[in-house]
Amino acid sequence: MKQLKIEASTPLCQLQDGGRFGVRHLGVTQGGALDWVAMHWANWLLGNPLAAPVVEVALGGFCVVAEQDCVLALAGADLDARVDDQPLAPWRSFALAKGQRLSLKQPRQGVRAYLAAPGGFLGEDVLGSCATVVREELGGIDGQGSALDKGQALAFSGTPATLREVPEALRPQYAQKPVLDLVMGAQIGDFSGTSLFEAFNREWTLDSRADRMGIRLLGPQLAYQGAPMISEGIPLGAVQVPPDGQPIVLLNDRQTIGGYPRLGALTPLALAQLAQCMPGAVVRFRAVVQDEAWREQQVFLDHWR
Repeated sequence: MKQLKIEASTPLCQLQDGGRFGVRHLGVTQGGALDWVAMHWANWLLGNPLAAPVVEVALGGFCVVAEQDCVLALAGADLDARVDDQPLAPWRSFALAKGQRLSLKQPRQGVRAYLAAPGGFLGEDVLGSCATVVREELGGIDGQGSALDKGQALAFSGTPATLREVPEALRPQYAQKPVLDLVMGAQIGDFSGTSLFEAFNREWTLDSRADRMGIRLLGPQLAYQGAPMISEGIPLGAVQVPPDGQPIVLLNDRQTIGGYPRLGALTPLALAQLAQCMPGAVVRFRAVVQDEAWREQQVFLDHWR
């Protein structure tokens, strides 16, 4: 067993894995890493199962000290990571000697970085996952849904891996104005023609009202003209439109049902892109059909096979 002692943290630094599934009928949401692509690469670097528990660090402010010599991996956003004040670029595994400090300070590109350890960090499984969902008090180190805190220890027990990097050509590029693929949903035809044109031909700005539950977008006011809806299940990435006409993209910690009409849902790859966008960033939507989204994702998944 090896440990990292946490010297600094924020409420946005949490233990996450691939998520909690098969429990939505109980009203329990899935949780899990917002940028699943970066999480998979962090685990790939160490030969872990791709959904093994990692530390999700949003916006920096995180520091750990190694209590034993170890090998770790870092992927995702460039948060000005440093080992004893020496710069450490993401998308690689690296050695950390006993007593050395790893600090993730502030965003330089992207928002969320993922720290992995051999075998995955140890947490308390609740309903099949240790994914932290603060609202529901599930997951995390102790199973109570708490974010990581100063003074806690992150434990792991896997075998150290050979040092390696993610090939340059396969590293995600966090574009300034990403185009997000959206699979059109059942209510798409109940929006006005003008609204549909603007939804896919105008830019949207990420509001500061954003968390792991959802991100509000600011832009043209969309008008729903259909009949009132009965609440129904909400998939990951659903783009729902409340009465004010400003869309909300629902993320991993979303509620399980809702009654607002939806344009559709972002693809998993688009969600990973969105997770790396700062408030104030500008995005656009591109309409796709499910088969196209599936083919693109399968090509991407081949990198890990």
